[in-house]
Amino acid sequence: MPLIAVVVAALAIGFEQLVQWKYGPMGIIAFVALTVGIKARNTMIGGIGAVILVMLFAQSG
Repeated sequence: MPLIAVVVAALAIGFEQLVQWKYGPMGIIAFVALTVGIKARNTMIGGIGAVILVMLFAQSG
């Protein structure tokens, strides 16, 4: 179980760094809003973060 938690944490940190490198401060704000929304079970904040991330992903394509 602890190994799975470490792997998941490493993947989350890696994804966060990728978003920050590719999409800048707005990407990290969106990622934090999505993470906080999920952890707090607040669908509005999580949805806002998800929408911003989708808009950033669509803009780069």
